[in-house]
Amino acid sequence: MTNGFESKRPPLAERNFTSDAVEATIQQVKKKIADPELAWLFENCFPNTLDTTVDFETIDGKPDTYVITGDIDAMWLRDSTAQVWPYLPLIKEDKKLQTLIAGVINRQKHCIELDPYANAFYKDVTKESEWKSDITAMKPGIHERKWEIDSLCYPIRLAYHYWKLTGDTSVLDAAWVNTIRLTVKTFKEQQRKTGDGPYTFQRSTSWATDGVPLSGYGYPVKPVGLICSVFRPSDDATLFQFLVPSNFFAVISLRQAAEMLSALKLDAALASECTALATEVEKALQQYAVVTHPSFGKVYAFEVNGFGSFHLMDDANVPSLLSLPYLGAVKPNDPVYANTRRYILSTENPFFFKGKAAEGIGGPHGGNHTIWPMSIIMRGLTSNDVSEVKKCLQMLKATHAGTGFMHEAFHKDDPTKFSRKWFAWANTLFGELILHTNKKYPQLLAGKI
Repeated sequence: MTNGFESKRPPLAERNFTSDAVEATIQQVKKKIADPELAWLFENCFPNTLDTTVDFETIDGKPDTYVITGDIDAMWLRDSTAQVWPYLPLIKEDKKLQTLIAGVINRQKHCIELDPYANAFYKDVTKESEWKSDITAMKPGIHERKWEIDSLCYPIRLAYHYWKLTGDTSVLDAAWVNTIRLTVKTFKEQQRKTGDGPYTFQRSTSWATDGVPLSGYGYPVKPVGLICSVFRPSDDATLFQFLVPSNFFAVISLRQAAEMLSALKLDAALASECTALATEVEKALQQYAVVTHPSFGKVYAFEVNGFGSFHLMDDANVPSLLSLPYLGAVKPNDPVYANTRRYILSTENPFFFKGKAAEGIGGPHGGNHTIWPMSIIMRGLTSNDVSEVKKCLQMLKATHAGTGFMHEAFHKDDPTKFSRKWFAWANTLFGELILHTNKKYPQLLAGKI
């Protein structure tokens, strides 16, 4: 019970995993939050990934952690990284938590080795998916086979920061090096310099954003050095396949991989290949990703095709244009990012919605007029304006529809119309925003929200 608010966490005996460091953090931070509802939301949301979505065991003497998204029993490479990411600062003081995250890295290696083009996997490698009839190279153990650049970036992000924080190299074994080799191979195939590459995807569906035109290859691109992403991190098909936020993410991820490969003397040639590819993609981004908006000046496009066509918008899912500083892909004071931020947080962005309940970014996946709490959280995490952070916290507090948790999306005028009551990524990310605010603007949490 938190000041009259009843905890929504599972009873202790029913929690999938408990961390002493996480529990201590909850108690410490709750004391600093003056608003009882906000404190309650933090206590419910921050541990949600550990409470409900992790399946930890030791396999062949190594930790193995399967992480479901919440109400979908499958492990996305993206979500599984993002769900445990906010716990990373605590692993040095909690060996058990460190081992759990090492297990996520190990499980991700198995997934990538099974299929570097897939986005979501099962723990049971013999299980067949509800999407097994998709017209792509489906196989048992794969939940969905949508090619998204970020699926191969997030595991590098997790392994890199885990290594930096702990110095533990046990997870950076021959299998990990092989996943980097597969990542570089896949990225190069999807630069499409010598044809369209091996990947195609089609699905029999009335849901337009699940379909990929032109025999499943997507609309043509000019091979300028950027990497094609057939799908966005929302799992919606791209319009122009050079998805700019994901290409930025690839640059930083490739450089992190190169640093690990070099520092640990794992594979010098592969490290050089990662660095060269990162430099090539970065140069192409500078040349093709910046466009001029009539009101906002130079901004980053969301998608381009290398022929001169570009798509202006942003989507709530990360990597997004909004999230670029959060991912370490651009500096927060980057002038083009500053212009882009002003654009995507305005009604000039077709997926920025302003309603009676809140304002924020959505996307095709959630439907028209729906806001993703994730976008409000990311706005707060990337803001340097205390009043903007306060506004984000106020909107999040006002739109959980009495459930005590974040959701995938809600209607801009009515937060009781929401999708996904159990979406662990958004919950844990909300916890990260509270921790971030406690560190950067403690006076905000100490006052009235």
